[in-house]
Amino acid sequence: MEKTDDQNCQDRHEEDNPKSSPFDFVIKQFQGKKCAPEKRKEPPSAIKQFFKGFDFGKSEGKDRREIEETEISNDVADDQSEKQDPSVEDGLSHLTSEAESPSGEQRFNQFMEKLGKKPSSKNLDLNNCALSAEDITELASLLPFLPELEELSLSWNGCVGGTLKALTVHLHHVSLVKVLRLNNCRLTAEDVISLGGAFEIVSQLEELDLSWNSNIGGKLSLLTKKLKEGCKLKCLKMTDCNLTAKDGESLAELLNVIPDLEVLDISINKNIGCSMKVIAQDLKNVPGLKELNLHMCGLKQDSLQGLAQVIPLLSNLQELNLSSNKNVGLSSEPLLDRLRFLPKLRSVTISNCGLGEESLSSLAEAALHLPELQILDLSWNKCVGGNLKLLLGGLKLAVEIQVLRLSSCNLVAEDLALLTSLRQDGHLARLQKLDLSYNNTISDEGWAVFCQGLGAFKELSELDVSLSPSSCRDCGQWFGELLAALTQLPALAELAMQRWALSECQRKQIEGFNQDNKRNIRFDC
Repeated sequence: MEKTDDQNCQDRHEEDNPKSSPFDFVIKQFQGKKCAPEKRKEPPSAIKQFFKGFDFGKSEGKDRREIEETEISNDVADDQSEKQDPSVEDGLSHLTSEAESPSGEQRFNQFMEKLGKKPSSKNLDLNNCALSAEDITELASLLPFLPELEELSLSWNGCVGGTLKALTVHLHHVSLVKVLRLNNCRLTAEDVISLGGAFEIVSQLEELDLSWNSNIGGKLSLLTKKLKEGCKLKCLKMTDCNLTAKDGESLAELLNVIPDLEVLDISINKNIGCSMKVIAQDLKNVPGLKELNLHMCGLKQDSLQGLAQVIPLLSNLQELNLSSNKNVGLSSEPLLDRLRFLPKLRSVTISNCGLGEESLSSLAEAALHLPELQILDLSWNKCVGGNLKLLLGGLKLAVEIQVLRLSSCNLVAEDLALLTSLRQDGHLARLQKLDLSYNNTISDEGWAVFCQGLGAFKELSELDVSLSPSSCRDCGQWFGELLAALTQLPALAELAMQRWALSECQRKQIEGFNQDNKRNIRFDC
């Protein structure tokens, strides 16, 4: 510890006092010293030790006092030099702060506790945590203490935008990271450049999700040109990133260096359809592709032509989403018919694709070759109404089907009768979710027939029979049939009946059903 002003004054008083013994002064000086390493002194020789106890008279005593005073002067000088040497003081304070400062693990735990998250050395999930720029800087300083990190999720934190460089310069400390999610982070062009440079460091990266970052549009090449051949990327998602036709060309080049790609999601990028033909040609370089999401991509006629040509090469494809691309139904290209070459398909989403009877027939033919189909979404295709029988063969063979969506398809009573007869004949046994909403064209008689056979769908957990927003109808006599069927559906957890007007008596019947059967079926009325 440093001397106080009172101690310094006391030292000066003792130095001026002739009555004070030199040895007292030495003791005082010793007590006032900092805890610095002492200068190592040579031990006295054997001869000095031998003559130490002899009295050689006043002259010898005087000489001894002079020696002692000299040693005292040297000690004082050493003490003063230590006071003047800042390196000694800085070193001591550094050691003290090191001892008192928390460890890296403690800092990380405190950081996660501040954000209300449980610390994990492998999975760092900070989605929607209202992170600030200071938080990102602090997180970057903690990366050296997370060498085992495999997943880093910062999605839905707008302040990440513009600060990503502070993080990427430390990514070499987490070179084993496999998953990086940056959804809706308001990434800037500088962030895209920084992220591109990081690809050379995180060579084990398998999943990259940049969805809902509109500033990526037009700048994708800044990212893709950094990816080298042999990249281990398996999942790439860029939903609603304002991608341009030029970005589509950059993506096509990228497909040449990521042969292990399994998931590609470029949905809600309306302008990328202009370059989809180029992308489709390079899809052949990723034969292991399992999921392809092209929802609302503005697919053109030539794009669909290129995609029909490459579809047979993607034999491992399990999920295909072509929804909200009206040209799919208008195209003369046999795209839907080519789905027969994808025997592992589990999910087909072609809602709002402007399908006509011809394209629906092509789909029906392909469905005969899709034994593993689990999800079929034909919503918002008006041609399905009255023509569901075209899919009869495919629905019979689809023994694995669990989700069937037929919202706003202009269904008629005949279509509902077909569904109930299929189940009664032993088909659709695993159906769990059935969406029949926005089909105002179904008569009360049609609903009554459907409800009479509804009890056969033993696995059904979700059912939607809502009307379109502009409608309002009474349930009529079929409500009683529905209530009776509910007692036979032990798995049903959600029932949507929006815009169906219920009487007071019917509402009480619903409440009684929930109470008697210990269920919580929610009727959205």
